[in-house]
Amino acid sequence: MNAPDKVQSKGKAPEEQVIRMYEARQQIYPREAKGRYASLRWLCVWLTQIVFYGLPWLMWNERQAVLFDLGTRKFYLFGLVLWPQDFIYLAALLILCAWGLFLVTAIAGRVWCGFACPQTVYTEIFMWIEAKIEGSRSARIALDKQGPSVKKTTKKIAKHLAWGVFALWTGFTFVAYFTPLRELGESAFKLAFGPWEWFWVIFYALFTYGNAGWLREQVCKYMCPYARFQSSMFDRDTLIITYDEKRGEPRSKKATGGSCIDCTMCVQVCPTGIDIRNGLQYECIGCAACVDACNVVMDKIHEPRGLIRYSTDRAMATGMTSQDIRRRAMRPRILLYCAAMLLVTAAVGITLALRTPLKMDVIRDRGSMGREVDGGAIENVYRLQIMNTSEKAQRYHIAAGGLPGIALATPDTVALASTETRAVPVRVQVPHGVGNTGSNKITFTLTADDDPALQVTEKAVFIVPR
Repeated sequence: MNAPDKVQSKGKAPEEQVIRMYEARQQIYPREAKGRYASLRWLCVWLTQIVFYGLPWLMWNERQAVLFDLGTRKFYLFGLVLWPQDFIYLAALLILCAWGLFLVTAIAGRVWCGFACPQTVYTEIFMWIEAKIEGSRSARIALDKQGPSVKKTTKKIAKHLAWGVFALWTGFTFVAYFTPLRELGESAFKLAFGPWEWFWVIFYALFTYGNAGWLREQVCKYMCPYARFQSSMFDRDTLIITYDEKRGEPRSKKATGGSCIDCTMCVQVCPTGIDIRNGLQYECIGCAACVDACNVVMDKIHEPRGLIRYSTDRAMATGMTSQDIRRRAMRPRILLYCAAMLLVTAAVGITLALRTPLKMDVIRDRGSMGREVDGGAIENVYRLQIMNTSEKAQRYHIAAGGLPGIALATPDTVALASTETRAVPVRVQVPHGVGNTGSNKITFTLTADDDPALQVTEKAVFIVPR
């Protein structure tokens, strides 16, 4: 909260007090940082974007390798085809992602935010485009201070056009995960998107353009909830960006002072505009740009690196070595997170390995409770909802059991194409006098002709009328 502004006449008490709850945004011009962590950050940018933009182009079994086809309610993940009934796997994946985030945060703080978060990644890309068009940090500051001119207007238009094209390509790629890429590409060439394609391409493009081009650090500081509850996952052994106050203070440009020469390079490279020398702040995303910048300065003044570094609160207080820090990393909460993740991963893996790519639901025709047909046999009518969840065409044999002499009065084979769902009507008969009056338990068994081990059995009820 800012200090209140007081309206006061000379010699009189304050008459009015204005309290500003939010500070006006000050434009941040981050300087480019060079060093080990900057290289690691760009490696993460490349890896995440190669995956994001490249996956829709991969083909598998003559189809898109990764496709969430909402229209047909089929979700393709390379050789795996999931259906809405397999929602449990999505739930398990979300649990693993959450625990993975907790694990990484407990060990290394907000390293996810600083290196792999989409907001960080796209902000890095947009700032790179900005630097290529408008120049270095000092050039950008000078450009914004200039009055209107053709040069300034040209650069600004070029920057925003480049941002817009990149954002549209990002929106197009996002939609390609839900609409086959080849089909989407043809529609884009003809400008013949459906209403939902238009909406999501434009929405995701505007979302990318606004967050990475304009809001930037505001998303991390005010919109992202992770910054608010991250401290609940920290402890004294969590790695965070730290400033060695004992070594750095008092700040001085002379040799008689501490190692910090107050060059403010750590502030100039910070994407959120904070001064790490004031201690850990919730705005810090753990990108380590200040570490790289400070190490460069330390090299120039022939001082040891590490004035700003990754360390823990306990290590800074007790002078622990790097080996001690690594040893403390494997503490009980970390082992608990690892054990839970291994357990869920093993359970999901075993379940997927044993998963039968065949599903069947039995629905009895309620319009016919049971009827007597020629020869005195009793007949019931059912509908078998059969799902071939594999990508291989299959031929299945249908068999009924549970009562003596029970048999199908309809063909006992059915052929399904890959990933096909079909409702198959069947009539089942039992000889006269078999079964009790009322309901009798029976079963339907579906078996693949070319693989007897591929089999499912479902229970049903056979009605014998009075």
